[in-house]
Amino acid sequence: MTHPPRRADVLPSGSLAVAGGPLGRHVSARAVSWVAAVVPLLVATAATMALSVAERAHCIQKGWTGSDQFWHACFSDLPALYQIGNLDEGLAAYVAGDGARADHPVLTGAVMAWVGGLVPDGSFLDQTRWYFGLWALLGTALALAIVYLTAAARPLHVADAAQVAFSPVLLMTAMLSPDLFGVALASAGLWAWSRRRPVAAGVLLGLGVAARTYPVLILLALVLLGLRTGRLGAVRRTLTAAAGAFGVVLLPFLVANPSAVVRSTRVWWESAAGLGSPWMIPQLLGHPLPTGATTLLAVAGVLVAVGAGAVFALSTAVRPSVAEVALVLVAVALLTGKAFPVQASLWLLPLLALCGLRWRDHWVWAGAEALHFVTVWLYVGGLSKPDRGLPPGWYAVFLVLRVAAVAYLVWRVWHTAAAREPVVDLDDDLDLDLESLRDLTGQDPSDPSRTPESEDTDELAGDFAGSPDRLLVRLA
Repeated sequence: MTHPPRRADVLPSGSLAVAGGPLGRHVSARAVSWVAAVVPLLVATAATMALSVAERAHCIQKGWTGSDQFWHACFSDLPALYQIGNLDEGLAAYVAGDGARADHPVLTGAVMAWVGGLVPDGSFLDQTRWYFGLWALLGTALALAIVYLTAAARPLHVADAAQVAFSPVLLMTAMLSPDLFGVALASAGLWAWSRRRPVAAGVLLGLGVAARTYPVLILLALVLLGLRTGRLGAVRRTLTAAAGAFGVVLLPFLVANPSAVVRSTRVWWESAAGLGSPWMIPQLLGHPLPTGATTLLAVAGVLVAVGAGAVFALSTAVRPSVAEVALVLVAVALLTGKAFPVQASLWLLPLLALCGLRWRDHWVWAGAEALHFVTVWLYVGGLSKPDRGLPPGWYAVFLVLRVAAVAYLVWRVWHTAAAREPVVDLDDDLDLDLESLRDLTGQDPSDPSRTPESEDTDELAGDFAGSPDRLLVRLA
C-alpha cells in the first residue's frame, strides 16, 4: 500500500521550482500520488550525479596522475584502485587471488573487479576513463536506488528523501569511491525492516556488512531497540539472516583466496591516523601518534559509540526511531575512527534524511563538508608542492570544523528525541482547544515539525511498531 505524501513535508523554499513548482493551496491529496512525488526526486538525483561526474571533467580529460588531480579537486579512488589492484583481470581473478586485489571488504572488491573486467583494451588513460564511466553509470543507478528506498521507507515523508537527492554531499563524494554500493545495501535493509520483512532486512544488511562494514552498527541499533521493546524474535531472525548472507559471500573467498577476507582489516590495523580523523591532528601539529596508540583510540571509539547508542536507545522518555539510533552509532564511530575520509559522509546521508532533520541542520553539516572537501585536496597536494598547498595547521582547522558539524548532527538528533514527551490520552470531557494547547506549550501543536517520531509514528519501526517499552533505563 502506498500513502500520499504529507503536504507539510516540502523542500526548501523555491527548490520545487526545479521539478515544476510547489503544490497549490487547493491541490487534493489524491492528485499527489506517492510516485508523482518521487519521480522529481529521481530526476534531481540523476542531475546531481551528472554534476558529480562533470566536477571531475579535468581528470577525465587529462587523467588521474600527478598533483593536478588535487588542485582541481577531481581526485577519485576509482581509477587509482583500478590501476594498482589490477582490476582489469576481472572477477574470477579477484576471487581466486590471481593478481586482482582491492583493499576493501570482499563484496565491494568483487563488484570493483567485475566492473574492471568489462573495460575494453586500450591505452592506460582510455582504460581508466572506461572504468570511471562504467562506475558513473553504476553509481547513478545506486544513487537512484538510495533515494527511492529512502522515500519508500517513510512514505508519509517522501520529501525528506530530497536531502539525499539535492545534497552537496552526494555531488562531492558519489564518484570518489565505491561506497555508494554499501550505502545502497544498507538503505535497502532499512526499507525491508520498515516493511516488516526481518529476514530480507537481515540478508540485505548482511550483504551491506560484506560491502562496507558499517551496517553492523545498523544491526546493533535494531538489537538495542529490540531490547527496549522486547521484540527480540524479529531481531533474532534478522541477525540470523545477516550472518547467513555474510557467510555465503565469504565462503568462496575462504576457500580460494583467504587473504582477501582479512585484507581490509589488516590494512586498517596497520595504518596510522588518516585524513579526516581527529587522531590526525597531533600529526598535523608535528607530533604524530604511534600507530598502536591510534588503533587503541579507534577501538575505544567503537566502544564509546556502542555505549552512546545504548544510552540513547534505552533512556529517552519516548523511544527514538531506528534511523536516529543508527545515526548516533554511525556518526560517533566515524568521529572516533582511525580515518574519516571524505566519502564516508555518504554513510550518514540517508540516515540524516530518514531522521527527518530540518534543512537548516543539513546545510550546517553540508557546508562544513564542502569546506573540508576543498581543503583536504589542497593539503594533500601540498605534500608534494608545499608552496601551493594548504599548511597542515590550516587543514587541522577545517578538519575540526567538520568534526564539529557531525557532532552537531548527533546533538540535534539526540536533543530532538529527548525532547519528545509520551502521548497523553485526554478524557472526552476535557475540552482543550488549539489556543489552550498553544498557551501551555508555547508552540503551535498543529505545526508539522512538532509531530513526534515515536514508536507510534516511526515509519521505520517495522516489528517494533506499537510495542510498549519492556526495558527502560533511567539516568540520574
